[in-house]
Amino acid sequence: MAASRTGLLRATFTLLAGGLLAQLLPLLFGPWLTRLYPPEQFGHYTLFLAVLANFVVLACARYDFALPLARDETEARDLMALCVRVLLWVTLISAFGALAALTMGASMFWLWLPVAVAIAGAGQWLTQWSVRAGRFTALSGSRVTQYGGAALAQVAGGLAQAGIAGLIIGPLLAGSLALAWLRKPSPHGGWSGLRTVSRSALRTIALKHRDFPLFNTPHAFAGALQDTLAVALLIAFTGEAAAGFWGLALRYLKAPATLIGGAVSQVLYPRLVHATPADARAILLQIMSILALTALPLVVLLLAFGPALFASVFGEPWREAGTLARALAPYIGLHFVAAPLGVVTLAWGAQAWALRLALVGQVMFLGALTLGLYIGGVIGGAWAVSVSMTLYFGWFFWHLPAQCPRPLPIDKEL
Repeated sequence: MAASRTGLLRATFTLLAGGLLAQLLPLLFGPWLTRLYPPEQFGHYTLFLAVLANFVVLACARYDFALPLARDETEARDLMALCVRVLLWVTLISAFGALAALTMGASMFWLWLPVAVAIAGAGQWLTQWSVRAGRFTALSGSRVTQYGGAALAQVAGGLAQAGIAGLIIGPLLAGSLALAWLRKPSPHGGWSGLRTVSRSALRTIALKHRDFPLFNTPHAFAGALQDTLAVALLIAFTGEAAAGFWGLALRYLKAPATLIGGAVSQVLYPRLVHATPADARAILLQIMSILALTALPLVVLLLAFGPALFASVFGEPWREAGTLARALAPYIGLHFVAAPLGVVTLAWGAQAWALRLALVGQVMFLGALTLGLYIGGVIGGAWAVSVSMTLYFGWFFWHLPAQCPRPLPIDKEL
């Protein structure tokens, strides 16, 4: 158990080191970006990201998350081949969706949607392949390239007065470069081996891991759809500038959860799969305690100085984003703790339970946001979200340890 925890910490710190560097450039250049792009353009960008997230969830039908569970390299190869084929179909569907949006008078920047789907989907799939292989240095390198490169490219686009295109194309360029870190041939015939997998093998592997598209995909898609509907509600009630404030606030407030949560989840997933039930619960409780203690100072800081902090860092026009951040502080703290725990139900085969609970949470989120927007505008909506999500996450944290199966689905000696 001690050796397992040491390995968990070592791998986590490797990813954290890369993640810290990856987040440094966006944090440094963020105040510059808010002076290069007005809130309305950030609102358009927020909507683009929200729609993109829906397609990225479908990109591999979540079969990529089954890669760490593969028992041997042949099974992993078949899963990789399945991911490639699903990704191609989803990219094609997104292209038709973008063309349909243009025929209805949407902006030309939606043409970038299928490109973004292909890049983000491939990154998601190859990340899980690298997790399975324990290639944590490559994962760190890809994160630095993706997040740091995106910030630099967006600054360049702003200086060139590229408008919304600068916000969108910058991350696409960085994401393409990040794939180079993760690209590693399959041991069975290289990348060409993925194209020669038979239909019967694809059918067999799809059925074996069918819980991922049946339970995890709807779960993740509902979460992405929640974000899309939230942005749509903000635009409908208060306009594009409010969506820009919302997007900026969540983008930077959730950055710690993206950084730390992503590193923790990538290491936590395979550890839980191979741990005994008692050890798995102990690891979970330890991680939850550490995350809660880490989140508490962030919540206190936002409650005390949110508006002044945002105005001083991003410029006076963004003070309302700081007021919004103050109202969202309780939600942000709880989300920080919960973000890495999504892999727990994957490892424990509790995806059906997680899906049912997530749907309840999303109804609570959107219901609270709608009521709050109607009564008190964007700030009222944010406070309503914090209250409802405090109830939701409290219930989730209390009941999650009980989902640990007896025995786990994969034997410890594997």
